[in-house]
Amino acid sequence: MANVAVVGAQWGDEGKGKIVDWLSSRADVVVRFQGGHNAGHTLVVGDQVYKLSLLPSGVVQGKPSVIGSGVVVDPWHLLSEIEKLAGQGVKITPDILILADNASLILPIHRDLDQARENEAGASKIGTTGRGIGPAYEDKVGRRAIRVADLADPAALDAKLPRLLAHHQALRRGLHLDEVDGEALKQSLLEIAPKILAYAQPAWRVLDTAIKAGKRILFEGAQGALLDVDHGTYPYVTSSNTAAGQAAAGSGVGPSSVGYVLGIVKAYTTRVGSGPFPTELFDEVGNHLGTVGKEFGVVTGRARRCGWFDAVLVRQTIAINGIHGMALTKLDVLDGLPTLKICIGYRIGDREVDYLPAGQTDQAAATPIYEELEGWSESTHGARSWKDLPAAAIKYVRRIEELVGAPVALLSTGADREDTILMRDPFVG
Repeated sequence: MANVAVVGAQWGDEGKGKIVDWLSSRADVVVRFQGGHNAGHTLVVGDQVYKLSLLPSGVVQGKPSVIGSGVVVDPWHLLSEIEKLAGQGVKITPDILILADNASLILPIHRDLDQARENEAGASKIGTTGRGIGPAYEDKVGRRAIRVADLADPAALDAKLPRLLAHHQALRRGLHLDEVDGEALKQSLLEIAPKILAYAQPAWRVLDTAIKAGKRILFEGAQGALLDVDHGTYPYVTSSNTAAGQAAAGSGVGPSSVGYVLGIVKAYTTRVGSGPFPTELFDEVGNHLGTVGKEFGVVTGRARRCGWFDAVLVRQTIAINGIHGMALTKLDVLDGLPTLKICIGYRIGDREVDYLPAGQTDQAAATPIYEELEGWSESTHGARSWKDLPAAAIKYVRRIEELVGAPVALLSTGADREDTILMRDPFVG
């Protein structure tokens, strides 16, 4: 049996929450390996809707769930999310949730900096969620971060906070923000420390034990590969590596332990925030996709930009992530559209290209070359077997497979956990 890494193969919002929830029932341990509470997952289980942004999806099913060291953690948000789930009848204990003791923390100063920078950027803003994720990763890489383990060591806080604040005070002055009271920040950390430390463990050791015991591990990615800080549409990206290769480093396991890579792919394309989007639609079809697909951010509530399926981008992310198979989601949103389009290449000036170049100017100038397919009038919503799909829908799925070079392992036809057609079990490999 294989371990499975789940990654978004577009700009995020591909429906990872449902797929991860579906796979969680087959896993023994679920791990979040990057990002922060800027990435929302919606789980629909019967009549209950759970909205998670930091907790691994496995907690809803009571599966041991790990927040790895590749995640930046807002400790106050973590506790509020735990409390919110408790109100929905999901009790999270240290037996269920393991927080990596070497994970870096998001502090209020990171949120302040994130929001102030976006406000100063004006038309050049990236479109962050303003939750401090980027500045927290900057401090991690700059070796200034406060980590979970430091909450148990007041002496470490005394040594680390002045270095961190020396950096931030200068930035805050430049952005016309009040300076931070270091002693007050320390006290707020010490107050919250006992509640956070209850969940803290060496996550790498927990996972090593699970792997040696033959447990099945589900590595849960957040956001999407096109937001990867190295391989995405830079600079309109997130501040972490969202690609499948991060599953190992961000969890604390060896690369050989990751196993099967499942790419979550929406049957059309969406994006939140600024940045290039070659297939974006501004017409009735775009409105249809946004309305029927309920394309609003779980965390921010922002409307998502919508467009046709871009096979060029997905083919690129499949290569970069080493994706073995896809989970194709939201096929039912295309029901009733008479004609469908798939982007198969770009025109940039007088050139035709079959990949998205790295240059910002070229990315902004890329216009899609489309292939048209016949749509279908029948409903695919809730279909749970291949034979329930109209012929035109099957043809659409098969054409996507051909163009991107990877098979569809799961097909999602609705928000409910069971509205899923299984072609290949990722845990079998």
